[in-house]
Amino acid sequence: MDASGLTGRWHRLTLRGRLILIGSVGVAAGLALGGLILVRTLEFTLQRNLDEGAVGTARDVAALAHAGRLSDPIPVGGGESFVQVVDGRGRVSAASAGTDRLVPMLEPRELASARGGARVTVAGEQLGITGAVRVVGEPLPGGRTVLVAVSERGMAESIGVVKGTLLVAFPILVGLLAAVAWRVVGWTLAPVETLRRGAAEITGTSSARRLPVPAGNDEVHRLAVTLNDMLERLESTRGRQRAFVADAAHELRSPLASMRTQLEVAVWLDATTLAGGPATASEAGPGGGQPPVDLLTDLLTDVNRLADLTNDLLLLARADEGALPRPAERVDVAALAKELAGRYAVARVPVHVDAPEVRWVCGTPGALRQLIGNLADNAVRHATTRVLVAVEDPGEGDGEGVLITVTDDGPGIAPADRERVFDRFTRLDDARARDDGGSGLGLAIVRELARLHGGTVTLADAGPGVRAEVRLPAADRP
Repeated sequence: MDASGLTGRWHRLTLRGRLILIGSVGVAAGLALGGLILVRTLEFTLQRNLDEGAVGTARDVAALAHAGRLSDPIPVGGGESFVQVVDGRGRVSAASAGTDRLVPMLEPRELASARGGARVTVAGEQLGITGAVRVVGEPLPGGRTVLVAVSERGMAESIGVVKGTLLVAFPILVGLLAAVAWRVVGWTLAPVETLRRGAAEITGTSSARRLPVPAGNDEVHRLAVTLNDMLERLESTRGRQRAFVADAAHELRSPLASMRTQLEVAVWLDATTLAGGPATASEAGPGGGQPPVDLLTDLLTDVNRLADLTNDLLLLARADEGALPRPAERVDVAALAKELAGRYAVARVPVHVDAPEVRWVCGTPGALRQLIGNLADNAVRHATTRVLVAVEDPGEGDGEGVLITVTDDGPGIAPADRERVFDRFTRLDDARARDDGGSGLGLAIVRELARLHGGTVTLADAGPGVRAEVRLPAADRP
């Protein structure tokens, strides 16, 4: 099977199956390596014991020869052991019972190796037994050598039994471990399956539900907590979107309803004039059959208000999408503040600007104009006698940057509401009048523009009134 077929089968396995397969292969490889080491260790140990027994027998026979008490046949212990005493010309001078007394068990080259202390393995047929035999030599005076051969059949049988046992036991052990691991992994992954079922049950109409959080403090628990936090944020975002759409529809409906009413009045007046209705200019309005000037002025005001609201909604939508132009040039905000002061020459209260020095920030001129203008519009709307716009240093302890403040002496804002007024379409009770209050988007736009320029905006008490404070990072002078 090619690699692509194996990859396809691997990807079709469940996570549980992959874990069991990896674990089983790992366990099997570990057991195989352990079994090989065990067999090699057992083989080495048995071989060493066999050699030590043969060497001990050879030394005992050599001691009898040194003492002149060597008999023929040579006495040996139980087991398949064979002893020969061979002279320097390769002739057998003494042997144990059952051992060939004519032919030595080793060839001359092998005999020389045995006299040097080597262990020699030969076939057992020449000794009348099956299997291999292990031969050791012990030199004697006069060129004679004591040869002791022991059968390796018992060692081979023991190793064979161990190998057979391992070959049978290891697959059974791997199978049992795989079965146990299957249950354990299934029990471990049960919370994940619970999370999956919980996620599948959450639909668009039941988004307020949360995923079940398993007990403990493991990775699955933290995953469930993170997913629930994500669901909460999504629900909050969805709620804000619903409120945003509802408020936008409400804000757009009011000027549209007013425009429709005024247009209906204009049409009625025009129809009345054509039908021979009011004949005087005071009854028909300026220009005879033309709509009254006040009516057209009110209509133009509502159209302008609708256009401003549409522009504000478009700006906030672009801010939510991250599509606003990034600040890319140095701008003197002190000059912008002085420039905007001219817009309020005929405002209901005077607007004073205190910006004696040049203050550079990295930004977009149009966005900064709107930021300062929205704050000034809001202050003029609520001020009692005056509004002050100032551009200065933040002061000691606030780091380097530029501080823009817009202060009015109006009724002020309660501390509990100073953060809420930055929400979209939020107007406090005293600003709910459509004519006096704005759309409720001005401060929300200010916050978005301040964030765009890496700054912050807060409201503070001016005693009386409110002071809006915008802190922007300073830019190097060009």
